[in-house]
Amino acid sequence: MHSATFDGSFAGWRDAARALLQQGVAPHHVNWLGDGDTAGLFDQTPDAVSTQPATPAPRIPKQLLELLQSAARFRVEDRWSLLYRILWRVAQGDRAAMLAGDMDGSQLHKRLKAVRREAHHLHAFLRFHPRPANAEGPQLVAWHEPAHDILSSASEHFAERLGRSTWLIATPDDGVYWDGQRLHYQRHCPTEWQRLAQNPEDDGEALWLAYYGSTFNPARLNRSALENSMPVRFWKNLPEGPLIPRLMSQARAGAQRDGQAEAVTRQSGKRIRHSAAKALAVSENVGPDHHH
Repeated sequence: MHSATFDGSFAGWRDAARALLQQGVAPHHVNWLGDGDTAGLFDQTPDAVSTQPATPAPRIPKQLLELLQSAARFRVEDRWSLLYRILWRVAQGDRAAMLAGDMDGSQLHKRLKAVRREAHHLHAFLRFHPRPANAEGPQLVAWHEPAHDILSSASEHFAERLGRSTWLIATPDDGVYWDGQRLHYQRHCPTEWQRLAQNPEDDGEALWLAYYGSTFNPARLNRSALENSMPVRFWKNLPEGPLIPRLMSQARAGAQRDGQAEAVTRQSGKRIRHSAAKALAVSENVGPDHHH
C-alpha cells in the first residue's frame, strides 16, 4: 500500500496525485494521508515501492480539475480517495467518471451540491458584528461553523459587498481577514482571530434584536419551512437565534404584536445609525421574512 503524504490542501493533493499517476499507481493501492493523518504499520511511501520509471503526466481536462477542487471542500473521510479514483479513471480514458450517472460521478456531484449549499449558508446566515471605532484590527468580525471547507472561496462574496470595510471571519478550523484590499486566508485559524469573532463588543445588538423581533411575521410562520431554509445548527451563532423559539411560541399564543411594539419603544434612538450600519454589514438575506 502506498502512503501518499501531503499537507491536506488541494494543491498538495494535486501534486501527489500527479506523481502517482506518472508512476502508474492504481487507486486501490493508495492510502491518502492529509494534514494530521498517520501511516499504517504496513504502509510504504510511493518512492519506496515504485519499480517503474515515471511516465509523462497524462493530459487532464481543465473542467475535471475544477470539479475536483470544488469537491475537495466536502469533509468526509474518503474525500481524497474518491478524487484520485475519478482522476485515475479519466486519465485512463474513462470520462464517464465525471458524469452524475456514474457510480463515482454520482458521489462527486452530490458532494459538489453540498458544497454549493454550504457556501449559500455562509452568505445567508453569517452575522458581522461591528467593533468599537477606536479598536485596532478589523472593523467587523463574525464567527461561523461550516460543515465543509468553503470559507476560502465563499468569503470573496463579502469582499465585493463590504467595500473598504475591514473584516474577519473565524471558524473552528480556518479564518479569513480582509484588510480593505486583499484577503488573507489562514488554514489553521489563529487563536486571536477566534477570540475576536466569538467575543464581539457590539453595543448596537440590543436594537438589532428589537428590530428582528418587531419584523418577525407570525402570519407566515411555518416551523418546517423555517428549519429547512435556516437549519437549526446555525441558530446558536446568530444574534437572533435564541429569540426564534420564543417568537414562535408568542406567535402561536397570539401575543406577539404587543411585545414587538414594547421592545422597540424601549430602545434608545441614538443607536439607530450604529445598528443600521450593522444591518448593512450582514448578508443580503438578513431580513427575518426571508426565513419563512
